Amino acid sequence: MPRTNILLIRTPEGIVFSQLLAGPMSRFLAWLIDFFFVIMLASLISAVLALLHLISFGLAEAVSLLIQFVLMIGYGIYFEWFRRGQTLGKRMMRLRVVDAQGLRLKFSQVVIRNLLRFVDMLPLFYLVGGIACAVSRRAQRLGDLAANTIVVRVPKVAEPNLDQLMAGKFNSLRSYPHLEARLRQRVSAQEAALALQALVRRELLDPPARVELFSQVADHFRAKVPFPPEATDGITDEQYVRNIVDSLYRPSRSQRAAEVSAVEPVA
Repeated sequence: MPRTNILLIRTPEGIVFSQLLAGPMSRFLAWLIDFFFVIMLASLISAVLALLHLISFGLAEAVSLLIQFVLMIGYGIYFEWFRRGQTLGKRMMRLRVVDAQGLRLKFSQVVIRNLLRFVDMLPLFYLVGGIACAVSRRAQRLGDLAANTIVVRVPKVAEPNLDQLMAGKFNSLRSYPHLEARLRQRVSAQEAALALQALVRRELLDPPARVELFSQVADHFRAKVPFPPEATDGITDEQYVRNIVDSLYRPSRSQRAAEVSAVEPVA
């Protein structure tokens, strides 16, 4: 399969969303930042252990090497596990380690990718890992391939302005308020948020990936609540998803009032 900087991930709910893969250069810069922090920590600990030199120079050197090894491995494991896939360097570069299938990152995956870091670093400055990232379809180093993980970019997405996003767009689903109400009852908050993010981030997708994404998202919502053909014929999958998001996030005042009265207890 051809190399791409976009990865499509299907959630357990059947919705497909996109992740922007991190490239070798941004990952290398994140590693340099992390390496600086590790060196600083190692220097502080070595200063504390300087008294060991008065007892045994050999013991002091052995302890120092052991600490450096633990820091190199433990630093990545600690932050990637307890900070949801982000070391300090990855956080500054807006990167995150995630499972390649979009599942929850497992501790074993974190350990494997960090243990193989020494192989990726060979012979110097991550040459092996950099070559693997450059030729891998999903920009994975050897540790990622073994652990089934990927590194993605975390885009800085502002809170979308729904009025601006939907401005001037005709929503054919508005003619069926009872079906819109049923849609809002059956769609979870996570499903609605994923559909909204697909619209907000659609310009980041390559055209084929964009068509595939909205085709699958549209099919998911069609299965939730079928609308009559006259409401959906002649519109693209992307337009259909936009109408769905509009109906989910911007119900009319009369619709909101009707839904509230429907759940209020009768005196």
